[in-house]
Amino acid sequence: MEYLKHYESQKGFTKISTIGDGNLELTEFGIINLKQDETYLGNSAQNEVALIILGGKCSVTGDGFAFKNLGERKDVFSGKPYTVYIPCGKSYEIKADTDVELAWTASPSDLDVEAYVITPEQVKEVHIGKDSYERDAYLMLTDEYPSKHLYIGEAFIGSGKHASYPPHRHDFDNLPDEVDMEEVYFFRFNPEQGYGIQKIYTDDRSIDFTCTVEQNDTTLIPEGYHPVVNAPGYTMYYLWIMAGQNYRKFKSVMDPNHKWVLEV
Repeated sequence: MEYLKHYESQKGFTKISTIGDGNLELTEFGIINLKQDETYLGNSAQNEVALIILGGKCSVTGDGFAFKNLGERKDVFSGKPYTVYIPCGKSYEIKADTDVELAWTASPSDLDVEAYVITPEQVKEVHIGKDSYERDAYLMLTDEYPSKHLYIGEAFIGSGKHASYPPHRHDFDNLPDEVDMEEVYFFRFNPEQGYGIQKIYTDDRSIDFTCTVEQNDTTLIPEGYHPVVNAPGYTMYYLWIMAGQNYRKFKSVMDPNHKWVLEV
Protein backbone atom coordinates (compact mmCIF):
# COMPACT_ATOMS: atom_id res chain seq x y z
CA MET A 1 0.00 0.00 0.00
CA GLU A 2 1.31 3.45 -0.94
CA TYR A 3 1.20 5.96 1.93
CA LEU A 4 3.61 8.56 0.49
CA LYS A 5 2.94 10.83 -2.49
CA HIS A 6 5.38 13.22 -4.18
CA TYR A 7 4.44 16.49 -5.89
CA GLU A 8 6.55 18.73 -8.11
CA SER A 9 5.24 22.29 -8.27
CA GLN A 10 3.49 22.93 -11.59
CA LYS A 11 0.87 25.20 -13.13
CA GLY A 12 -2.83 24.55 -12.77
CA PHE A 13 -4.55 21.84 -10.78
CA THR A 14 -2.71 18.68 -9.75
CA LYS A 15 -4.57 15.92 -7.95
CA ILE A 16 -2.12 14.27 -5.58
CA SER A 17 -4.35 11.61 -4.08
CA THR A 18 -7.81 10.27 -4.72
CA ILE A 19 -10.22 8.10 -2.75
CA GLY A 20 -8.78 4.59 -2.53
CA ASP A 21 -5.17 5.73 -2.35
CA GLY A 22 -3.61 4.62 0.91
CA ASN A 23 -6.96 3.02 1.81
CA LEU A 24 -8.49 6.46 2.33
CA GLU A 25 -12.28 6.38 2.01
CA LEU A 26 -13.24 10.03 2.41
CA THR A 27 -10.39 12.28 1.30
CA GLU A 28 -9.04 13.58 -1.99
CA PHE A 29 -6.18 16.08 -2.08
CA GLY A 30 -4.46 18.32 -4.59
CA ILE A 31 -2.71 21.64 -5.26
CA ILE A 32 -3.84 24.54 -7.47
CA ASN A 33 -1.09 26.85 -8.77
CA LEU A 34 -2.12 29.97 -10.74
CA LYS A 35 -0.23 32.95 -12.15
CA GLN A 36 -1.77 36.40 -11.74
CA ASP A 37 -5.05 36.76 -13.70
CA GLU A 38 -5.26 33.04 -14.47
CA THR A 39 -8.45 31.20 -13.50
CA TYR A 40 -9.44 27.71 -12.48
CA LEU A 41 -12.98 26.42 -13.00
CA GLY A 42 -14.30 23.65 -10.76
CA ASN A 43 -17.47 21.91 -9.68
CA SER A 44 -17.88 20.30 -6.30
CA ALA A 45 -20.45 17.80 -7.71
CA GLN A 46 -21.06 15.08 -5.09
CA ASN A 47 -18.36 16.44 -2.78
CA GLU A 48 -17.73 19.21 -0.30
CA VAL A 49 -14.56 21.12 -1.19
CA ALA A 50 -12.20 23.12 1.01
CA LEU A 51 -9.60 25.51 -0.41
CA ILE A 52 -6.71 26.62 1.80
CA ILE A 53 -4.68 29.55 0.47
CA LEU A 54 -1.04 28.59 0.94
CA GLY A 55 0.30 31.87 -0.47
CA GLY A 56 -0.84 34.79 -2.61
CA LYS A 57 -4.26 36.31 -3.23
CA CYS A 58 -7.32 35.17 -5.16
CA SER A 59 -11.06 35.58 -5.51
CA VAL A 60 -13.43 32.61 -5.32
CA THR A 61 -16.89 33.01 -6.86
CA GLY A 62 -19.67 30.59 -7.66
CA ASP A 63 -23.32 29.69 -7.35
CA GLY A 64 -24.62 32.21 -4.81
CA PHE A 65 -21.29 33.42 -3.42
CA ALA A 66 -18.48 35.85 -4.24
CA PHE A 67 -15.42 35.99 -1.97
CA LYS A 68 -13.08 38.67 -3.29
CA ASN A 69 -9.41 39.42 -2.69
CA LEU A 70 -8.67 36.63 -0.21
CA GLY A 71 -5.15 36.06 1.04
CA GLU A 72 -2.62 37.83 3.24
CA ARG A 73 0.45 35.61 3.53
CA LYS A 74 3.15 35.16 0.89
CA ASP A 75 3.75 31.55 1.97
CA VAL A 76 2.77 29.10 4.71
CA PHE A 77 5.43 30.46 7.08
CA SER A 78 4.12 34.03 6.88
CA GLY A 79 0.84 34.10 8.76
CA LYS A 80 -2.55 32.48 9.10
CA PRO A 81 -4.54 31.22 6.11
CA TYR A 82 -7.84 31.93 4.47
CA THR A 83 -9.97 28.80 4.04
CA VAL A 84 -12.96 28.59 1.68
CA TYR A 85 -15.65 25.92 2.10
CA ILE A 86 -17.77 25.04 -0.93
CA PRO A 87 -20.70 22.65 -0.41
CA CYS A 88 -21.75 19.92 -2.83
CA GLY A 89 -23.38 20.73 -6.17
CA LYS A 90 -21.65 24.07 -6.75
CA SER A 91 -19.71 25.39 -9.72
CA TYR A 92 -16.93 27.75 -8.74
CA GLU A 93 -14.14 29.86 -10.21
CA ILE A 94 -10.80 30.78 -8.67
CA LYS A 95 -9.23 33.93 -10.13
CA ALA A 96 -5.64 34.73 -9.21
CA ASP A 97 -5.39 38.35 -8.02
CA THR A 98 -1.64 37.73 -7.63
CA ASP A 99 0.33 34.55 -8.20
CA VAL A 100 -1.46 32.17 -5.84
CA GLU A 101 -1.19 28.63 -4.54
CA LEU A 102 -4.04 26.75 -2.88
CA ALA A 103 -4.46 23.35 -1.32
CA TRP A 104 -7.63 21.59 -2.51
CA THR A 105 -9.42 18.82 -0.67
CA ALA A 106 -12.73 17.11 -1.37
CA SER A 107 -14.89 14.62 0.50
CA PRO A 108 -18.21 12.96 -0.44
CA SER A 109 -21.10 15.02 0.88
CA ASP A 110 -24.80 15.73 0.60
CA LEU A 111 -24.73 18.53 3.19
CA ASP A 112 -26.83 21.47 2.02
CA VAL A 113 -25.25 24.62 3.46
CA GLU A 114 -23.99 27.95 2.15
CA ALA A 115 -20.41 28.45 1.03
CA TYR A 116 -18.32 30.36 3.57
CA VAL A 117 -14.86 31.75 4.34
CA ILE A 118 -12.78 31.24 7.48
CA THR A 119 -10.58 34.33 7.81
CA PRO A 120 -7.18 34.54 9.53
CA GLU A 121 -8.88 36.38 12.39
CA GLN A 122 -11.13 33.35 12.93
CA VAL A 123 -8.24 30.87 12.97
CA LYS A 124 -7.44 29.52 16.43
CA GLU A 125 -3.78 29.34 17.41
CA VAL A 126 -2.76 26.67 19.94
CA HIS A 127 0.50 25.50 21.47
CA ILE A 128 0.79 21.73 21.91
CA GLY A 129 3.28 19.59 23.81
CA LYS A 130 6.48 20.58 25.59
CA ASP A 131 10.26 20.25 25.41
CA SER A 132 11.34 18.32 22.30
CA TYR A 133 7.76 17.63 21.18
CA GLU A 134 6.28 21.11 21.38
CA ARG A 135 4.68 22.64 18.30
CA ASP A 136 2.26 25.36 17.26
CA ALA A 137 -0.95 24.76 15.36
CA TYR A 138 -3.60 26.75 13.54
CA LEU A 139 -7.14 25.35 13.66
CA MET A 140 -9.24 26.42 10.69
CA LEU A 141 -12.16 24.22 9.65
CA THR A 142 -13.17 22.71 12.99
CA ASP A 143 -16.45 21.32 14.31
CA GLU A 144 -17.52 24.92 14.94
CA TYR A 145 -18.18 25.22 11.19
CA PRO A 146 -20.58 23.14 9.07
CA SER A 147 -19.05 20.27 7.11
CA LYS A 148 -20.00 16.67 6.45
CA HIS A 149 -16.58 15.15 7.14
CA LEU A 150 -13.71 17.67 7.17
CA TYR A 151 -11.57 18.97 10.03
CA ILE A 152 -8.54 21.01 8.92
CA GLY A 153 -5.52 22.69 10.50
CA GLU A 154 -1.85 23.52 10.11
CA ALA A 155 1.15 22.60 12.27
CA PHE A 156 4.59 24.20 12.69
CA ILE A 157 7.44 22.17 14.15
CA GLY A 158 10.74 23.69 15.21
CA SER A 159 14.30 22.51 14.66
CA GLY A 160 14.78 18.85 15.61
CA LYS A 161 11.39 18.53 17.28
CA HIS A 162 8.69 15.86 17.14
CA ALA A 163 5.00 16.29 16.36
CA SER A 164 1.97 14.04 16.73
CA TYR A 165 3.84 12.92 19.82
CA PRO A 166 3.36 11.03 22.03
CA PRO A 167 2.03 8.98 19.11
CA HIS A 168 -1.75 9.12 18.87
CA ARG A 169 -4.41 7.42 16.78
CA HIS A 170 -8.02 8.23 15.91
CA ASP A 171 -9.28 4.89 14.60
CA PHE A 172 -12.54 4.11 16.44
CA ASP A 173 -15.74 5.93 17.31
CA ASN A 174 -15.52 5.66 21.06
CA LEU A 175 -16.70 8.96 22.51
CA PRO A 176 -15.69 10.83 24.53
CA ASP A 177 -12.15 9.45 24.12
CA GLU A 178 -11.68 8.77 20.41
CA VAL A 179 -13.24 9.49 17.02
CA ASP A 180 -12.57 7.54 13.81
CA MET A 181 -10.92 9.99 11.38
CA GLU A 182 -8.55 9.33 8.49
CA GLU A 183 -5.92 11.97 7.77
CA VAL A 184 -3.64 13.54 5.16
CA TYR A 185 -0.41 15.48 5.86
CA PHE A 186 1.08 17.89 3.28
CA PHE A 187 4.62 19.09 4.06
CA ARG A 188 6.68 22.22 3.52
CA PHE A 189 10.08 23.14 5.00
CA ASN A 190 11.98 26.34 5.70
CA PRO A 191 14.60 26.34 4.20
CA GLU A 192 12.94 24.15 1.59
CA GLN A 193 15.69 21.51 1.41
CA GLY A 194 14.66 20.30 4.88
CA TYR A 195 13.27 16.88 5.62
CA GLY A 196 11.55 14.85 8.30
CA ILE A 197 10.69 11.27 9.16
CA GLN A 198 7.08 10.06 9.26
CA LYS A 199 5.98 6.81 10.86
CA ILE A 200 2.54 5.19 10.56
CA TYR A 201 1.78 2.06 12.57
CA THR A 202 -1.16 0.24 14.11
CA ASP A 203 -1.37 -1.64 17.41
CA ASP A 204 -1.19 -5.00 15.64
CA ARG A 205 1.49 -3.74 13.18
CA SER A 206 -0.68 -4.59 10.19
CA ILE A 207 0.60 -1.17 9.14
CA ASP A 208 4.22 -0.41 10.07
CA PHE A 209 5.46 2.21 7.62
CA THR A 210 8.34 4.69 7.89
CA CYS A 211 9.39 7.23 5.26
CA THR A 212 11.38 10.39 4.64
CA VAL A 213 9.20 13.43 3.92
CA GLU A 214 10.52 16.39 1.98
CA GLN A 215 9.20 19.59 0.38
CA ASN A 216 5.72 19.09 -1.15
CA ASP A 217 5.37 15.49 0.03
CA THR A 218 2.01 14.12 1.19
CA THR A 219 1.42 11.22 3.55
CA LEU A 220 -1.86 9.28 3.64
CA ILE A 221 -2.93 8.02 7.06
CA PRO A 222 -5.96 5.71 6.93
CA GLU A 223 -5.46 4.56 10.53
CA GLY A 224 -2.83 4.09 13.18
CA TYR A 225 -0.39 6.19 15.16
CA HIS A 226 1.45 8.72 13.01
CA PRO A 227 4.36 10.55 14.73
CA VAL A 228 6.71 12.76 12.72
CA VAL A 229 10.12 14.30 13.51
CA ASN A 230 11.78 17.32 11.91
CA ALA A 231 15.48 17.54 11.01
CA PRO A 232 17.59 19.98 13.06
CA GLY A 233 18.00 23.44 11.55
CA TYR A 234 14.64 23.57 9.78
CA THR A 235 11.06 24.58 10.42
CA MET A 236 8.58 21.94 9.32
CA TYR A 237 5.05 22.81 8.22
CA TYR A 238 2.27 20.42 7.49
CA LEU A 239 -1.31 20.97 6.49
CA TRP A 240 -3.44 18.30 8.13
CA ILE A 241 -6.81 17.27 6.79
CA MET A 242 -8.91 14.87 8.84
CA ALA A 243 -12.16 13.33 7.67
CA GLY A 244 -14.58 11.43 9.89
CA GLN A 245 -17.44 9.29 8.68
CA ASN A 246 -19.70 9.86 11.67
CA TYR A 247 -18.09 12.57 13.83
CA ARG A 248 -15.75 15.56 13.51
CA LYS A 249 -13.91 15.86 16.79
CA PHE A 250 -10.29 16.41 17.83
CA LYS A 251 -10.30 13.24 19.95
CA SER A 252 -7.49 10.70 19.96
CA VAL A 253 -5.87 7.93 21.99
CA MET A 254 -2.14 7.81 22.72
CA ASP A 255 0.07 4.78 22.24
CA PRO A 256 0.13 3.29 25.78
CA ASN A 257 3.81 2.40 25.32
CA HIS A 258 4.76 6.07 25.08
CA LYS A 259 2.09 7.88 27.08
CA TRP A 260 4.41 7.91 30.11
CA VAL A 261 6.42 10.67 28.42
CA LEU A 262 3.69 13.12 29.42
CA GLU A 263 4.55 12.59 33.08
CA VAL A 264 8.26 13.42 32.71
